[in-house]
Amino acid sequence: MTFSRYVALGDSFTEGVGDDDPSLPNGVRGWADRVAYALDEAFGGVEYANLAIRGLKLKPIVDRQVDPAIAMAPDLVTVHAGGNDVLRPTVDFDDLLNYYDAAVATLVGTGATVAIFTPHDTGDVPIFGALRGRFAILAEGMREIADRHGTVLVDYWRIRDFQDPRMWAVDRLHMSPAGHQRMAIAVLDALGVPHSLAPLPLPDVPVQSRRQRIAGDAAWAKDFLAPWIGRRLRGESSGDDLPARYPEPVAVAGLRAESAV
Repeated sequence: MTFSRYVALGDSFTEGVGDDDPSLPNGVRGWADRVAYALDEAFGGVEYANLAIRGLKLKPIVDRQVDPAIAMAPDLVTVHAGGNDVLRPTVDFDDLLNYYDAAVATLVGTGATVAIFTPHDTGDVPIFGALRGRFAILAEGMREIADRHGTVLVDYWRIRDFQDPRMWAVDRLHMSPAGHQRMAIAVLDALGVPHSLAPLPLPDVPVQSRRQRIAGDAAWAKDFLAPWIGRRLRGESSGDDLPARYPEPVAVAGLRAESAV
């Protein structure tokens, strides 16, 4: 199977947050860019659009991104959604998954190859580990949707490499460059696309005293957790004023050439 037009949908996970690159739109690269580059290396002439916006919940992703994606006539679509819903005080999983199921059915009905994701297993993540049961429900729902519609499934929950803290950015909410590279490999492998991507080298893990760990946790809570909670309480999102990184299909060969300069 070959691909010529790839459209990525979703939230911060797909936008590329945590994989900083000031030279690129919204200042990030991300796994979807890496997948697009690999697709172009494998098949040539690939076009790529990325409609993902950080902070979006599942229904806004569906409402704002699915129809524009279909209008682009892609032969490959990736969709990641639901994580921001789980982090809200309450969530109706039946309603959420039914809404997503209908959207995935619509995308599959176009004839495109569709890839969806389970969420990450937060079992060993401070604070977010308390929500592990919620994420597990969402993961199983995503697996059922993939089975029902014959989509490609990237089972993020079962990729144990992401238990390594070096796969995560300093905000502990988004993947690091190494994490985004590992996710790109997982997506390409799930699609059966030949590629040359390899895991990025990981830095040594610093040895910290208990006092240093506590100080680090406190700094993280002040710099990242508190602002994140504040935005949720105000009904705001870090992506409210951001455009999609690539709202229309662009030639990946041109992007690769620009990034090499």
